[in-house]
Amino acid sequence: MNDARERVLARVRNALGPRDGSAAASARAEAHLAAHAHGPRPAMPADLVTRFMRRARDMESTVERIESVDAIPMHVARYLDALKFPPQLAVQSRAGVCWPEFAALDWAGAGLAVEARPTLGDDRLGITGAFCGIAETGTLVVLSGAETPTATTLLADTHVAVLRAGRIVAGMEEAFALIAREHGRLPRALNLISGPSRTGDIEQTIVLGAHGPFRVHILVV
Repeated sequence: MNDARERVLARVRNALGPRDGSAAASARAEAHLAAHAHGPRPAMPADLVTRFMRRARDMESTVERIESVDAIPMHVARYLDALKFPPQLAVQSRAGVCWPEFAALDWAGAGLAVEARPTLGDDRLGITGAFCGIAETGTLVVLSGAETPTATTLLADTHVAVLRAGRIVAGMEEAFALIAREHGRLPRALNLISGPSRTGDIEQTIVLGAHGPFRVHILVV
């Protein structure tokens, strides 16, 4: 078995040819990737923020543009109030978790009980950032990491995502190029979120919240 394995690996090595790990080889590889032609793509407007917001709403997200990060708690509280939860759920809906980058915001002042920790799976509200947004499809790009626990985007009933307007790119190609520039390689997990969780498995009827959040609210700062 070991001999057969080594023969297979030897053929693979021979097919790949000699490996050059030099800086010059890396530069050539980067230049090749940068010059790679994209396939047909839709024309995009100059105003990517407006395009992103429109497409996100098409995907059943709700979107709001706000003036500053400090205003996030107030806008989250207003959003939850507008949902008009029944009394037995109203208090639970205002308790949840956020990413560490939002820990210092005045959640209590807005009447919210938000903790900066990963979700344990029973939190009703999850507040996160996003690596970037894709204007073509209204998609949020979320990278996994210690400071960006992705379970918060997946397990809470209500996901509120904070997206900087300057981090909205035209398409998926630009999103992956941005990841390469800023991180050098892909993280362990990458999530593309286009609206609430949904399924059409039963009688082809779309049901929201089937495998994750019932609602996604995006605050574009």
